[in-house]
Formats: sequence, C-alpha cells, structure tokens
Amino acid sequence: MNRQDKSAVITSLKNNFKENSASFVVGVNGLTVVQIESLRDTLRQQGAKLNVAKVRLMKRALQDAGDVHKGLEPYLKEQIALVFVQQEAPAIAKILCGFAKENERFSVVAGYMDSMVLDTNAVKTIASLPSRQVLLAQLAATLNAPVTGLVCTLHQMVAQVVYVLKAIEEKKQ
Repeated sequence: MNRQDKSAVITSLKNNFKENSASFVVGVNGLTVVQIESLRDTLRQQGAKLNVAKVRLMKRALQDAGDVHKGLEPYLKEQIALVFVQQEAPAIAKILCGFAKENERFSVVAGYMDSMVLDTNAVKTIASLPSRQVLLAQLAATLNAPVTGLVCTLHQMVAQVVYVLKAIEEKKQ
C-alpha cells in the first residue's frame, strides 16, 4: 500500500468517524472472508458499514478526527475492524452480539455512542434493549392504558344498568 492509498484510507475513516452517530470496534481475528462478507452484507442492510484497515491507520484517523473519539484508541490493537452506524446503534449492537454468539472468533471490543466510549459489557447491555419501535409501542400502550380503563369502566356501568332494567322487565312479566 503506497502513501496515497494510506492517505485515502485515513481520510475515509476520519470522515466516517465525523459523519456517523455511533461506531463499534470489533475483533475479527480468525474469521474467514466469507464470514466477514456475510456480516458486512447484514450490516449494510441495516444502514451500517464495516471497515477493515490496519490498526496504525485507524489510530491516525482517530487522531485526525478530533478529541471526541480519543477514548477508542486503547481498544485499537490486534486484528480489528470498525463498524460505523448512521441511525439505530442499538439494532446494530444487537446484530454484532448475535454474530459474536454464532462465531466464537468474532468479538465486540468497544463502542462509541452519544459522546461516550462503551466497553464490551455496555455494548451487550445496549444490544439487549428492545428496538425503538417496541419501546414506542410500549410507551403508546402505557399512555393509552388510563383511557382504555376509563372506557371499560364506563361500559361496565352502562351494561349493569341495562342488566338491571332487563331484570326488572322480566320480573314484571
């Protein structure tokens, strides 16, 4: 790889750090090309990118990206890749943790989300959370519960009045 290629990789990584809302450092030591391509396709469908580059180039890109991502630098060692997320980081964390369960050579090393560096346990915790749609549905159900309860109570009261009137009518006949 010549100097221009290295510069292009550094620029690409630096732009990805600046443009994406979250990023994950994953260990890819011992994975086959087929496994990495399978993961890359899955991530691409969800709006994420998997970049494999030399650790030295990743460190240079982090230094050029600014102080915000400096916390990831200690995690950049051995054979790693970077996953850049544009939209829903918890969904991507769930995909990465699921892939790690299926492939013992793959590991989630660290993450960066909402201006915070996350270790492996924090990424696994985020992956265990329900998706955004599920959380919104739970919130809607919680907000709707008092109204539903009121409607059911009023319906029962009206039904009781009808039952009492019907019983009185049957008694008179």
